[in-house]
Amino acid sequence: MSTPFVVAVDGPAGTGKSSATKRIADLLNLIHVDTGALYRGVAYLCFEAGFTADFDESDHAAISKIAEKTKFEFKRVKDRNPKNRLFVNGKDVTSMIRTPEMSMMASRISAIPGVRSALKGLQRTLGLQAPSILEGRDIGTVIFPDAPIKFFLTASIDERAKRRLAELEAQDSDTISFEELKEQIRIRDEGDSNRAIAPLKKAPDAIEIDTTSYTLDQVVKLMAEQIRTVQGQLPKKDQG
Repeated sequence: MSTPFVVAVDGPAGTGKSSATKRIADLLNLIHVDTGALYRGVAYLCFEAGFTADFDESDHAAISKIAEKTKFEFKRVKDRNPKNRLFVNGKDVTSMIRTPEMSMMASRISAIPGVRSALKGLQRTLGLQAPSILEGRDIGTVIFPDAPIKFFLTASIDERAKRRLAELEAQDSDTISFEELKEQIRIRDEGDSNRAIAPLKKAPDAIEIDTTSYTLDQVVKLMAEQIRTVQGQLPKKDQG
């Protein structure tokens, strides 16, 4: 049985992973799996259950249990923006999981071994259902180390904070200052890169793209060209 074609996209927050992968999924008819949204989904349920962002190690078992019992689904909803929506236990939580507080909570939750274990199999299952593009922090290093093509996106912290601020303003969210956003991003980078389990790092064979001075169209074009080249080199059976 052949393995469906998988594109792995990693990188820190604000580098354009989500925007680029959504566009490429539509362009190349790939399933888009936002793995970071899964951790945000767990964070949302934890907030609902009364946990705060300063939870400690004694809470790890309960948080892991939440991740184990949760049903996650990505659905394309044509009359909603974004179209690719995350449903947690049947509820569309897409809009609720994009706040700065949820980002920080998700970063801490993603360092819990039990949570990562609970979601690892799910991520592989979602990615193997059909030719897919997955984005996250450890797709090319842990989830799909055998992916035929991998990308690692980067950008300056100033540019990333600027993009995140524009995103929050577009959502009419309660915004924080540019400097506060920069500090949150710095703290999250440090946590993601230094965690003991599946830290954020570039896979040795990943194609690195610094998106700081690129438009989204330029990033999508660069990535799509590379993906088409690799697809053209693979036997048909390996493309799903």
